[in-house]
Amino acid sequence: MRQITTLALAAMALTVAIPASAQYSAETKSPTADKTIVEIAASNGSFETLVTALTAAGLVDALSGEGPFTVFAPTDEAFAKLPAGTLEALLADKEKLTAVLTYHVVVGKVTAKDVMGLTSATTVQGEALTFDTSNGVMVNNAKVVKADIMASNGVIHVIDTVLIP
Repeated sequence: MRQITTLALAAMALTVAIPASAQYSAETKSPTADKTIVEIAASNGSFETLVTALTAAGLVDALSGEGPFTVFAPTDEAFAKLPAGTLEALLADKEKLTAVLTYHVVVGKVTAKDVMGLTSATTVQGEALTFDTSNGVMVNNAKVVKADIMASNGVIHVIDTVLIP
């Protein structure tokens, strides 16, 4: 028991003696923290439809800006679940497409921990998203399948369904 206590005290002394900046290494830093939300989406491979839609709506520059933003990002599979012709119709109507895409964006950095204390958040589009954390995390009717992908200008939460305002 005395050895365990001594080791614990020695470990605490080392932790205190090393400046916090030295404890934070490149290995613990998020690999996406230096990329914008759009750069992460474009390089991921699961968000090709989202990036195409952002480009068609003229939102790439806005979501590459300073932020911070929180994006509930539907995957390509989520877009594929839309009824036949819906995506094509949205891509042909910039106003509706912009409304749908900005409904996925909240101004500010809302992490998974923050969502646990919220019931809703107002989107850039103007309407509110509702959160339910009783069985996993749901945003309206979409399940969050991956949370807290940190970007230089905010955070991405991956969802399995396209949110329609």
